[in-house]
Amino acid sequence: MKILAAYNIKGGVGKTATAVNLAREAVRAGRRTLIWDLDPQGAATFYFRIKPRVKGGGKALVRGRLELDAAVKGTDFEGLDLLPADFSYRKFDRLLGKAPKPGRQLMRLMRPLAEDYDLLILDCAPNISLVSENVFRAADALLVPVIPTTLSARTLVQLQDFLARQGGVGHLRLWPFFSMVDRRKRMHRELVTELAAAHPDFLDARIPYAAEVERMGERRAPVAEFAPGSVAAAAYGALWREIEGRLGV
Repeated sequence: MKILAAYNIKGGVGKTATAVNLAREAVRAGRRTLIWDLDPQGAATFYFRIKPRVKGGGKALVRGRLELDAAVKGTDFEGLDLLPADFSYRKFDRLLGKAPKPGRQLMRLMRPLAEDYDLLILDCAPNISLVSENVFRAADALLVPVIPTTLSARTLVQLQDFLARQGGVGHLRLWPFFSMVDRRKRMHRELVTELAAAHPDFLDARIPYAAEVERMGERRAPVAEFAPGSVAAAAYGALWREIEGRLGV
């Protein structure tokens, strides 16, 4: 099982849209896929029309009273399941900090899922925390959506610096890509060129600023389900194919 994490220190950059749309593309490609909504806001859970609740919350998971697979819910899409968010995840750091080997607890919880899924996508909250450090150890790659603006680019540098100070995280790969790109804006065009040149790990696929992505909240579905011919749907398809090639899944 490969593990991808949609992650950025900054909020509002398209992490959840990335997780949801990539999951749809992965399932269409024949991959048994699971999304774990780790953000207590529960946006991915909302998109899939599932109640944001885990019996016993994060405490039951960390203390072993609830196995992770027991919290899995099916979605409207065959082959795509969801581990829903729970508001108790706002205290996940505290719970993990009290557990033995606090930096490896999520890895322990996820290990039994490997037989049932080809791909696990983590939709992460926008911060650096003990939960994040667990994600860094468990994931094969971080997918980092970057809006071509100064502040968004700055958070990418902050993330790279943090990982460097930690001595890197072994196998973890960092794959930034451009999100919410508006080609009408001169700053966007210039920063796409500059950042791609400065950071060779940037993926080639670029997600446009598009009304269809915003409508996901209204339609509560991946873009390709209600706007299959849109530029945004094509962009998420291209992003998946690029990731699929890099992961070798």
